[in-house]
Amino acid sequence: MEEKIVKVGVGVLIYNNKNEVLLGLRKSKHGEGTWCPPGGHLEYGESFEEAGVRETAEETGLILNRQDLSVCGVTNDFFKESGKHYVTAILKALNFSGKPVVKEPDKCAEWCWFPKDELPDNLFLPICNFLNKYKL
Repeated sequence: MEEKIVKVGVGVLIYNNKNEVLLGLRKSKHGEGTWCPPGGHLEYGESFEEAGVRETAEETGLILNRQDLSVCGVTNDFFKESGKHYVTAILKALNFSGKPVVKEPDKCAEWCWFPKDELPDNLFLPICNFLNKYKL
């Protein structure tokens, strides 16, 4: 019998100077066709902030400073279609350098800035759960 494991993820809500949030259109099977912020799995021994800096650079090329990140919520995400279960730390970043580019084209189709009150309907489950409990 396969062992059921709860994984830890991070998502980084990055805001530009127009108070828009950066979201990417997912291409991987897990959440395909949904919009989500940069993020991924927490690695062993890593802080949420370290994971946020690393994942953001790997996915978008944007540079974040660890001290500029703060945890703004935690979600409990069960994906019925895949049976995957995550606890996701959502972080906020107000400062960054660079311009977002698609660094992992097999996982993300594009990065777009959205006004925080005009988000697309097809959001990734952790962001839906975050919005049901917290504010952007």
